[in-house]
Amino acid sequence: MDVDRAAVEAVAAEVRDVGGRATSYVVDVADAAAVERLAAEVFEAEGHVDLLFNNAGIGHAGDVVDTPLEDWRRVLEVNLFGVIHGVSAFVPRLVAQGRPATIVNTASMAGLLPVAGMVPYSTSKAGVVGLSEALDAELAPRGVRVLALCPGVIDTAIVRQSVTRGDWARRQERLTRLYATRGTSPDVVARDALAAVARGRSIVPTPRSQVAPMWLLKRWAPPLARAANRGIARFAARG
Repeated sequence: MDVDRAAVEAVAAEVRDVGGRATSYVVDVADAAAVERLAAEVFEAEGHVDLLFNNAGIGHAGDVVDTPLEDWRRVLEVNLFGVIHGVSAFVPRLVAQGRPATIVNTASMAGLLPVAGMVPYSTSKAGVVGLSEALDAELAPRGVRVLALCPGVIDTAIVRQSVTRGDWARRQERLTRLYATRGTSPDVVARDALAAVARGRSIVPTPRSQVAPMWLLKRWAPPLARAANRGIARFAARG
């Protein structure tokens, strides 16, 4: 599922090439009615869902003084309300289907350790973490687990496609190169997500070597975490 038809059909073709079965859907997760139609169509075709991945997201970087309100709305519509729409459309059906299921909501390291210069993005991802923890507590007794997947620096197109404002716009090319050269493969994130589903973990930092130390630092030593946050912002500001 994606808003980009060519991209989603390419992924579906890759799955079929290795002997799997895949159906592609073009859906904007910011459109609640479209997500509801998707859920109805999937359950009509399959009868049940075992794993639901709420994985759509967009990036944003820029100081708040340079960020117009429409940026806030778009980031929250996709990153937070996109997950909410998936929950609203699928959860009643997951509960009613009478078999175990797991929801994996993609948050971010920025949802565990909010980052200066990425306030709307961090807000949306922190919301996904909180939503996932509360929903897991509510649904686990009914056979539905909910996980918050929190990736760090991953080699995807998110930085290249991000909206950037103010001084962050001139840093975008350098940050894109950083993600391409230093970022972890998405395959690692996929493996960590599936391992967490099997183990029933509710918060999934991935890769652990990159995300877990910062997350634990925030929990155990908040002043040091704040200093680290400022250091990340200074590093991004260089160049």
